[in-house]
Amino acid sequence: MPTPAKPTSKVDQLLAEAQQRRESSYREKALKMYPWICGRCGREFSGKRLSELTVHHRDHNHDNNPEDGSNWELLCLYCHDNEHQRQVDAHYQGNDAGASGPKVTHKALAGLAALLNKDS
Repeated sequence: MPTPAKPTSKVDQLLAEAQQRRESSYREKALKMYPWICGRCGREFSGKRLSELTVHHRDHNHDNNPEDGSNWELLCLYCHDNEHQRQVDAHYQGNDAGASGPKVTHKALAGLAALLNKDS
């Protein structure tokens, strides 16, 4: 994990410390509960590479940390980034992307064959 920037105010410092404690506690619990395998690509992790295995919150709420781990999923860095990018894409595309857009009434390449055959 990259080291976060040094907090500038006392409030920022307290918030950063609280977040770090919260993340370390559920990460440790998740690593004890689940095998060290990415839930998407199936890669196995151990030793130094264990830091590449992240805890993903299935409902995307980092404050929802049930003791049974039902909201957690271990994902490698790449799969975790991909999962969050899919959420961003879905947000910007909307659930019914393209369904309510303008209807196309013309055929853009309709006359192309005639133009190509004209030279022959």
